[in-house]
Amino acid sequence: MQKKADKLLEKIVKKDFNNELEIVLEQKEFSEDAKSILLNILYKIETAYKDIETVKPDIFSKDEYILKLIWTIKQQCSSIKLVRMDDENSRIPEHGTFFIDKEKKEIECYPIERKILYAIWKMGKKERIMKSNNFLIDTALSDFLNIGNAIDLVEPLRDFNGYSWSTLFTELESIEHYLIYQNLRMLVGNKFLTDWIYHQENLIDYYTSLTEKLGKKATKVLNTIAILTELKFNPEKIKIYGQDKKRIETELNNMEDKEKYTEMLTKEKLSLTKKIRRIDKVLNNKDLLQQEYIKRNEALPLEEKIFSMKVLSNIMIKERENLQQKIQELNDNMNPKNFIEHKKEIENQYQYFALLDTQDIDKQIQENLVKFQKIFLDEFSNQIDNVQTKQEIITTIYKMRYYLQLPITREKSISEAVPEKYLQPVVEKMLNKARELKAISKISKDENIEYRIWRKILTVRAIKIEDLSIKIIKDKQQKQYILQIFDENIFEEKVAITDFQEKIDLKLNKRIQIFQ
Repeated sequence: MQKKADKLLEKIVKKDFNNELEIVLEQKEFSEDAKSILLNILYKIETAYKDIETVKPDIFSKDEYILKLIWTIKQQCSSIKLVRMDDENSRIPEHGTFFIDKEKKEIECYPIERKILYAIWKMGKKERIMKSNNFLIDTALSDFLNIGNAIDLVEPLRDFNGYSWSTLFTELESIEHYLIYQNLRMLVGNKFLTDWIYHQENLIDYYTSLTEKLGKKATKVLNTIAILTELKFNPEKIKIYGQDKKRIETELNNMEDKEKYTEMLTKEKLSLTKKIRRIDKVLNNKDLLQQEYIKRNEALPLEEKIFSMKVLSNIMIKERENLQQKIQELNDNMNPKNFIEHKKEIENQYQYFALLDTQDIDKQIQENLVKFQKIFLDEFSNQIDNVQTKQEIITTIYKMRYYLQLPITREKSISEAVPEKYLQPVVEKMLNKARELKAISKISKDENIEYRIWRKILTVRAIKIEDLSIKIIKDKQQKQYILQIFDENIFEEKVAITDFQEKIDLKLNKRIQIFQ
């Protein structure tokens, strides 16, 4: 009873998000143009959000989304500067549209709404979200999920305008990040991903949980895509990762002789212990701390200078903690019981570092994107088996329709690019379940014709697919049967489904409601 009263009160007292954002902006030293564009972004999101909630099941509610956006502007953005493309003092990279400094919480951006929103969402994330004990996977998958999430969160502004849904693939920051993030969202859920990216609970190992949900095969393909994509967009990191590759090669070679390997670890422990002693000595002596402060600042560029000796103390305490953690890891590795397990772990890391030698990165990314779609479709098929109610199958149809519209290249969607032999079994299983639950009408006794009709229906970007109806007509001039699709009473789409040589088991010139 109380829940019903709370919902009623929520309807009566509607949140004034515009006012909440204005209060935040009053406390910011943004230009009037920047404040105006942020308020305009909010207005467009409020107008369009009801449509994305229909089209795309399992996302933030409108209130959750907007409150998170306002909080991010308040807490993570100390400066949002709009710049002209000919501004010589701009920090925006040559081929970019914005620049962010997370440490100083500063954004510089061209006055493009979707790019400003994208930059804001990027500001609200921590750099590292991983606990895999693999440096390469940690950095690559952290970047991959963070970028995929930022692109995902721009979607209400980018693809919806209050009356239609459209996606220009050329406007997406990255096809790879966007596609795989949506795959993951539909497989493991929006809550799991956003909890992982934002909440950072220390007690939860999200990476292990993801591996358990997806399976080792799928996680390996995901890691491969993340690493290859990192190399594609940040080629300068090949040199950084190459240093780690050499370190792992050396460790693997040393592990061939257990006695020498133990001796090497002992020397490393002694070296780390000396560093800890030096830190302790500096931290306990004010004069030595001041000398360290001067020495470090002399070697740092202006924007990276250490603000005070207190800040330096905190930095050195953190360095000490990291050294202690490394010593503990060495102790664990020296334990004979852990040796074999550690060697397997190192070998597993090395297989990913081999990707640094990939010649045709774009080709390898595309092959792995297709591989992941096969995995996705298998798991989606399993999800269909668990559907039990009419509403659940309708939600599943929306998910499938959304999935088919996702891009896999700059030119083609999943619907156009993924072979029908992979799509058809899953779509047919979904339709059979929908008819079993009396959610959709039987269109034709010919299953082949019915499937073709539904494949066309699932490419229509009408907001609410329950409002769709169809009609089959003859085009005598072209000698084809034509499928007409209507959104309520508005003509939506017209497409040929077969020619006259194939007999069609379907009444002609009759409007059919496809949902019961």
